[in-house]
Order: sequence, then C-alpha cells, then structure tokens
Amino acid sequence: MTTLLVKHIHTLVTMDSARREIADGALFVRDGVIEAVGTLADMPAQQADRVLELPQHVVMPGLINTHHHMYQSLTRAIATEHELFAWLRTLYPIWSRLDSEAVYVSAQLAMAELILSGCTTSSDHLYIYPNDVRLEDEIRAAQEIGMRFHAARGAMSVGESKGGLPPDELVEGEEAILIDTRRVIEAYHDSKRHAMLRIVVAPCSPFSVSQNLMRESAVLARSYGVRLHTHLAENANDVAYSLEKFGVLPGDYARDVDWVGNDVWHAHCVCLNEREISLFGRTGTGVCHCPSSNLRLASGIAPIRKMLDAKVNVGLGVDGSASNDSGHLLSEARQALLLQRAGGNPAALTAREALELATLGGASVLGRDDVGALAPGMSADLIAYRIDTPAFAGALHDPVAALVLCQPGNVDLSMINGRIVVKDGVLLTADLPVLVERHNAISRRLIRGD
Repeated sequence: MTTLLVKHIHTLVTMDSARREIADGALFVRDGVIEAVGTLADMPAQQADRVLELPQHVVMPGLINTHHHMYQSLTRAIATEHELFAWLRTLYPIWSRLDSEAVYVSAQLAMAELILSGCTTSSDHLYIYPNDVRLEDEIRAAQEIGMRFHAARGAMSVGESKGGLPPDELVEGEEAILIDTRRVIEAYHDSKRHAMLRIVVAPCSPFSVSQNLMRESAVLARSYGVRLHTHLAENANDVAYSLEKFGVLPGDYARDVDWVGNDVWHAHCVCLNEREISLFGRTGTGVCHCPSSNLRLASGIAPIRKMLDAKVNVGLGVDGSASNDSGHLLSEARQALLLQRAGGNPAALTAREALELATLGGASVLGRDDVGALAPGMSADLIAYRIDTPAFAGALHDPVAALVLCQPGNVDLSMINGRIVVKDGVLLTADLPVLVERHNAISRRLIRGD
C-alpha cells in the first residue's frame, strides 16, 4: 500500500456535492484512491509515504474530454475555410493512408497535449480503419502514457455508392464491424470502479452508417453494459441529410434507432430544437459540447444553456485536432462560457458552471461515478496550476474563476490514478521532443502521399 499527502494547497477546488473551495487545503490518497479531503487537521494521523506542499497552486479534479479523434492531430490546419461535409471530403483521401504506427503515435501526441492542458480522462472516437489500423493502437498509447481512457470503436459502413458521405474504400462491412466491436469489448472493457480502460460502441454518424447498424450496435452495447456514442445534429447539412434520408429530425432519428437513454451520449448537437432537447433531458441522454470545432467549421452555437436547464447531461470535448485544431480542454471551457454569452446574457454560463462541464459533466456523460470530483472514495485524478504566474496576476481574489477566464497554459502537476504524470510542468511518461519529431515525420508522409 502507498500513501500520499498533499497539503497547504492555496485553493482546493473539490467539485464535491457541496462544491467546496478550500483555502489552505489538503487531501490524502491511499493506493490511487482519495481517502480524505479538507484541511491538514482533517487528514489521517499516519505518516504518508510521500508528501507534497502546494502553497502556490490551485488544485482541482482532472478535466474530462468526452469527444476526440486523435489521429486527426496528424492533419491540422487543412481545409481551413470549409464547412463539415466539404472538410471531410477533403480529408478522407489523406486519412485513407493511415496505418497502425500513425494511429499509435498520433494518439500519444494527442494524449500528451491533453494531459499537459489538465485532462486526465479522455474518450476517443476512432471510426476509420484503413490498412492495418486497429483500436489496440490507441489502447497501447493510453496505457503507456498513463491516461484514463474510453476507447470508442467507431465505424463507417455506408459509402458514397450507397448515399453516404465517405468514399467506399473507407467503409467496413457491418457484420465485420459488429464482430470486431464484440472482440474489443470482451478483450479490454473494464467495468470496475477506478477502471483505466473502457470500451464504447460508436458508429460514426447518421451520414456514414445504416439505421440497421445503429440498432444492432445498441443491442450489442447493452448486452455488455457498455456505453454508446456517435455524432448528431452537427450542422444544417447534417439535419438536411437526416430529413432527406430518414424523414425525421436528428433527435427523432436517435429515438427511432434506440439511441436515447442514460447509456448514450452524442457529440455536437448544435442543431437540436427544444423538443429534441426535452427528449434528451427526460431520457438521460448525454451531449458532448465541442465549441471550438463548431466555430472552426461554422457549424453554429449549441444551445447549452437550454440543455442544462432541461437537465441534459453535458460534457466538453476538444473534438478532432483537424477541426479544432487544438487539444486544450481548459480552453474549451472558456470557449463554452463565451459562446453562451454571445446571445446577450452575461450570466448565461458562469466560470464555475464551465468548470463543471469539464469535470462533473464529463463524468456524467461517460457514466463514471469515480472521477470528476475530489472527495473520499474518488479516483486520485487531480491537477494543479501555479498561481504565481502572469495568467493569475490580478486575479488571486478569485483563482477559481481565473482558471476559466484568464486561461493558464499548462498544468504544473498532474496525477492520474494516484500516479504523478506531470511534475514541474514536465510530462514524465513520454519523451516529448522525440514524440513530436516522430509525429511530424508521419504527418509529412501522410499529407504528401509518400
């Protein structure tokens, strides 16, 4: 058994049920699980194996990213003036050259970027499997870098010849998709509390898979008790496709294929109307808000305030690094706040609500009761930002709001499952210069078509 005491924390943001923010805070960790939270007087009397003092830090739960396409970090800043469908058509031919090494290295790079920005848990939606690509490529990357990971086995089965958006050479047969999805669930899914790896069933989108695959995927996922994830209502063209092909709006499409419920979350949902939002709220269906990606592709502003008021579970996502083109989750919290205020209400989303989206909201859509807050019994996933920096200057009267509004760059400390993965701002679980160089070499090869 190993123990850790973190004490004299300038401000400890717990995100617990009382939303406590504790000055001169402390917490005690045993074997990767939080045992006590409060001040030093509240800690166990025993001597800890390791002690950290953080008097110049604000500490909070690790951020949770609920939508990403990590391979896209290889193809940033391409099709920079395109909307979603044209952007995809530009990039599909490049992505067709992906291989196992490219997916593994890009996942490690994306996870490094996320971890440094404060993310400790991430899902990733891998829906393209050309050449020798397998979901294991990302799983290996997560296990090596130390990220808590929800690997979403995505899929595309309806190509251009059948009225879908992707080229035929990038789609898979539906029987093969279901067989491989079952394989990775049985091989890797861990349903226990504090699990570091879970599998998600994730057909890509209404414009790239059939209704039959959606229904069969839902049956498969529920037979194993795993969660479901897809894209939905991302922009006006997405809605038009749903109306033309299925005769219903995206929210109704989700209901018709059994993709509503507290085991489902949808990415984007920019174009849901109030009736669809109400459906999601009543059924416990989750939403991942990807504000920067939605702006980059001119998709619009998701009605997040309306969703929260309707009791929809909402988390944040950086989305693919070719549509964002960044992987900084704290930045997404700020962007979410600003977008909800764009309609003229300066209180439409507060700084603390934005932080909740990035922590508790993410935990809710991923179906986790062990991350997103710092409280006894929770996983020891925590991050610390230095407050003696230019970003916090002039804001020490409210360092919690400053996390969102003043945008500190990277974390000074990050702990995942009780393991320190960032110390003094340095990522300890990967050789970052070597990783960046390898990543860039693969990116050049892909984009040039070598």
